[in-house]
Amino acid sequence: MDGVEAKTMQNPPLKTHKYSLGCQICLRLLASVASLAAVWIMRTSNQSLVLYGIHMDAKYSYSSAFKFFAVANLIACSFSVKSLFAAVILARKCSNPNKFFYLFLHDLIVMTLVMAACAAATAIGVVARNGNVHTGWIAICDNFVRFCHRITISVTLSYVSFVLYLLLTIISANKARKSL
Repeated sequence: MDGVEAKTMQNPPLKTHKYSLGCQICLRLLASVASLAAVWIMRTSNQSLVLYGIHMDAKYSYSSAFKFFAVANLIACSFSVKSLFAAVILARKCSNPNKFFYLFLHDLIVMTLVMAACAAATAIGVVARNGNVHTGWIAICDNFVRFCHRITISVTLSYVSFVLYLLLTIISANKARKSL
């Protein structure tokens, strides 16, 4: 019986805990920066041109999907910054293991919000690039090249933040599982 008790570890090593905390801090900072950059690029993407004597504008605010994308990424960025402070406080005072579960739920909700925003913006981006013959929507990316390029960069940055939030969700789920 003594051999079985000696093999189980009661507390994780301090060095592993510090690496985990450092990894979470870095991932949260990178995810916040990627989300904020996606919002900034989306909000500043506009282009005007004259085609056949008609003045035309392309702005992100003309599409409700792009507005949702910008708001969702802004919410994700602000929540990620708040969770950064919560993760640091939680790492120092780890008295209640249920708090790791709340961090997991937070990361899961933020990841789902960013995923929905990416899906909405990607769907409208595909319509902008290719059009839709069945509904009569024409492709605008042939004429508004700079606008579509900026939208593509913004959506790509948001997908990067989605992957980072996915990694954070996996890490916090693992921590919540180990704390129970």
